[in-house]
Amino acid sequence: MKRIFIDEAKCDGCKNCVLACMQAHRKDGGSIYDLDLTNPENESRNHIVMKGNGHYAPIFCRHCDQPECVMSCMSGALVKDEESGHVYYNEEKCGSCFMCVMNCPYGVLKADTTTKTRVIKCDFCFDHDSEPSCVKACPTKAIYVKEVE
Repeated sequence: MKRIFIDEAKCDGCKNCVLACMQAHRKDGGSIYDLDLTNPENESRNHIVMKGNGHYAPIFCRHCDQPECVMSCMSGALVKDEESGHVYYNEEKCGSCFMCVMNCPYGVLKADTTTKTRVIKCDFCFDHDSEPSCVKACPTKAIYVKEVE
């Protein structure tokens, strides 16, 4: 199975990965040049934080071996596919309890900013190219995909 890995030492905080994620998941299909960064419908599924030491840290869903989000999801909206190892989110099943958000050990999951009824979570660009958009957009290769057992 493939997972996204992070080399924080290489991250320069450029946020190309965040913009690429927003572009990949936008509903209107426009160009990156007209991407509305203030539109809550264009929320990124990853983010960059600045650590106390002044270095940047990309935050992505790790699609954990034992995902706390899946184990705490009472509605069955989050399910781990055993074959690929990826955690899928089904918005239609979500009960908006946000137990998954509270139990994510990496602080990745979040409620959407407009309706607070759905979870914003990395989907590994399942319905896009073979490589996630964020990985392709990283100029320093701080985030990368690696095959794991």
